[in-house]
Amino acid sequence: GPAGEQLYQFYWATKQQTEKGPQDAISLEARYSLSEEKLLRSTVQCRELTVFVISEGSGVISDTQVTVLDCDSITQVKEKCIDAKYRTIPYSGRPTASDVDLELRLQSGARKLLLDLDQSSKHENGYWKQNTLAHYGIDNKAMLALVPRQTNSSYNLSLLSDRSDKSSSSFHNSPTLTRPFGTNSSNGHNKDTMRVFHLVRQQGEQDPQEKMMSEIYLTRLLHMKGILQKFIENLFEVVFSTSNRSVRLPACVKYMFDFLDDQAREHGIVDDDVVHAWKSNALPLRFWVNLIKNPDFIFDIPKPTKIEGSLNVVAQTLMDACSTQELHLTKDSPSSKLLFANDIDKYKTLVHNYYEDIAKLVRIPEADMNSFLLQESQSHQKNFTVYSSALNELYVYIAQNRDMIFEELSKNEYALHEALPERFQKMLDTMDVIPENNLINNGSLDNYNSKLTNPDYKMPLCPRCSKPVYFAERVTSLGKDWHRPCLRCENEKCAKTLAAGSHSEHEGKPYCNRCYGALFGPKGYGHGGTESHVFLNGSTGRVN
Repeated sequence: GPAGEQLYQFYWATKQQTEKGPQDAISLEARYSLSEEKLLRSTVQCRELTVFVISEGSGVISDTQVTVLDCDSITQVKEKCIDAKYRTIPYSGRPTASDVDLELRLQSGARKLLLDLDQSSKHENGYWKQNTLAHYGIDNKAMLALVPRQTNSSYNLSLLSDRSDKSSSSFHNSPTLTRPFGTNSSNGHNKDTMRVFHLVRQQGEQDPQEKMMSEIYLTRLLHMKGILQKFIENLFEVVFSTSNRSVRLPACVKYMFDFLDDQAREHGIVDDDVVHAWKSNALPLRFWVNLIKNPDFIFDIPKPTKIEGSLNVVAQTLMDACSTQELHLTKDSPSSKLLFANDIDKYKTLVHNYYEDIAKLVRIPEADMNSFLLQESQSHQKNFTVYSSALNELYVYIAQNRDMIFEELSKNEYALHEALPERFQKMLDTMDVIPENNLINNGSLDNYNSKLTNPDYKMPLCPRCSKPVYFAERVTSLGKDWHRPCLRCENEKCAKTLAAGSHSEHEGKPYCNRCYGALFGPKGYGHGGTESHVFLNGSTGRVN
């Protein structure tokens, strides 16, 4: 719908503007940001370059034009090249930067492999500096190619020209490395833990003279806000509107808000701010704030870690717009609040009018709402499994408070009239039973109720606490059903809560992979070790 469209446009505009300036690949501090915490305060000189990514296949060669910065790390360049080359393909169908290598194609026909770290990387004041396009001397209109990454992260050195710097190991984009650059390294650092930086070193170790004055970087925050202002306002206007949309207001929103108004009248609550807070917590703060911070929940895009600082500022602004309290700002107030100080009253009015407009809409009868929910349930019957859905998450909460809920329903006149205590008990009886495997697979309730009448059925017992395990509370591992909190590392000093299939077994007891390696692995296999190891599912891997 229009709200989703505006949310995506806001996300894309934020991403594009952030990538127009330098961004540290490790700290994620950027020249263009709404977040003071994620603002790149150091002065970084850079040039914008236009490079071409060669596409080869079926005898057809076409070049994709990509705009990059000469201060970009090699991984950042790969990501920008992938975005451009596969722009018509959803993110889930694209290769990632870790799937491909980046090669420079020279006019002589030679190929040079570009890496974040290799034998040519510079060592400055105890830090290894990640390679950039400027480090390799890449100029405007250079020809690059994305090629499949070599097996086991070892690169085919025959692809390199005689002028290239060879490396027999690859490195992940991490501030701390424990693997050498190459077997022939003579720099004396190959066995040490190496600290890595891209544009700026760790906070506290940077030259204070390189820091900009606060007035300068606050101006940059305002500049970024000015660029994104229209996208933010378009998003807020469509979110908080009953008319500025191509589809009707969802019936569940009207029904829920009317329910909250009814509850206020029933309990004698006359303070409008209380009901306003209920509605804000029920919809914009619980739903829209989450989507603004995590647009990857609904769009096929990567997790937006590079721009999460800016997204969080906009989410905080929406939260402030939903508050009925006056904001008292001073020069010491957070920059995120100062940025939108002149706009917050307008946004508050949007929220207030939205709630009033919904209250004026025609009330939805109970029968119509029930019919609507039934239609929705039937139309999505095969899309989701019953027991891995929001229904099950609601049940987990209800099951923990079943006695109190049943008691309250039994005392409520409306609940008794609608037979809610009996319906509540029937729901508990249904959800408490472990379903058939085919039910979990297809999401259908066919033949499910037959389990209720089986006199031989017994609830499984948790192997740790020996109490019954209801389905909603269950996690299966080691051939047993556990309460979720009970499936934890057997090492008492760790006791980490485990997920099914993500741990190892020793004498029928679960251990996290790290503790298993330290306690039972080969000699020298300790915490953070890199020895190969057979996991519970029989596969081999490395302890992270």
